[in-house]
Amino acid sequence: MSQMKVAVVGAGAWGTALACVARRAGNEVRLWARDAGLVDDISAGRGNRRYLPGLPLEQGIQATTELQSALADADAVLLAVPAQALRQVAGAMAAHFGPGLSVALCAKGIELKTGLLMSEVLAEACPAAKPVVLSGPTFAGEVARGLPTAVTVAAATDTAAQAIVGAVGLPRFRTYTTDDVIGAQVGGALKNVLAIAGGIVLGHGLGENARAAMITRGLPELVRLGVARGARRETFLGLSGLGDLILTCSSMQSRNYSLGVALGEGRSLDDILKTRRSVTEGVATAQAVMSTAGAGDLDLPICDAVFQVVAQGAAIDATLEKLLSRPFTAEFGDGVIG
Repeated sequence: MSQMKVAVVGAGAWGTALACVARRAGNEVRLWARDAGLVDDISAGRGNRRYLPGLPLEQGIQATTELQSALADADAVLLAVPAQALRQVAGAMAAHFGPGLSVALCAKGIELKTGLLMSEVLAEACPAAKPVVLSGPTFAGEVARGLPTAVTVAAATDTAAQAIVGAVGLPRFRTYTTDDVIGAQVGGALKNVLAIAGGIVLGHGLGENARAAMITRGLPELVRLGVARGARRETFLGLSGLGDLILTCSSMQSRNYSLGVALGEGRSLDDILKTRRSVTEGVATAQAVMSTAGAGDLDLPICDAVFQVVAQGAAIDATLEKLLSRPFTAEFGDGVIG
């Protein structure tokens, strides 16, 4: 495949890591950041010291604070800003390219104010874009270092998906395509909420048995919400569902899991967030999910427990007791898997 012009919008850890992947794939890469100091660091070869400290970046990445310059003549866009900032940034992008450009949504979340998925936000804010979802079990630091990774690329058409595959597809960054755009987004968003739950379990000293049970019982919650929004069940057994859930619920590299651990140990949410530079998407997503779940009368007990803790200030002991006191039921009684 010939060299592409790839714009990466958002120079946090994930956006910078994706810029490295796109550059390794032999593409011209322009990386947009708001912060001029960060752009200066990257341009001077000092790397992204704020979000990926100590990791050298691929040479040739062109960093800029000018959104129009980053997007000029782009063949594909990787949109890697936090979920709650996506509407604003996508709206600013809209004036700078014409219809039909594939825009990969790389944030994993649900818009808090509206309950919309990222593809739905993009459709409102930047209707000329072709939405593509890039999701799966990924830690930015490992991707930046070139360690083997596999992701889902979801789009309504194969043409839109292949533009993103061309931008980032490599032997060590394997892409698997699907047309289940909704499922790929729900899996990526909800696993952040479940990762907070997994961290609380560990931080509160409930043991590995309880954490394994939480992951396993959390998977049907992904399926229930996804199917209710039009996704296919099998999607949640893939990279953007089970794969991402396993990774995020088992490592302190996960911002959501480590936040849950700190909550389980007794720290307050405000104190935890004050010490963090990067966004912990699961906090806002828990609130957005439960607003959606309430409207559809869905059974999402683990997500609701996280919502009660992070949004309502509920005590962890009382919340866990309520969760553990639920009636005994058949494991596959609602047929959500299989």
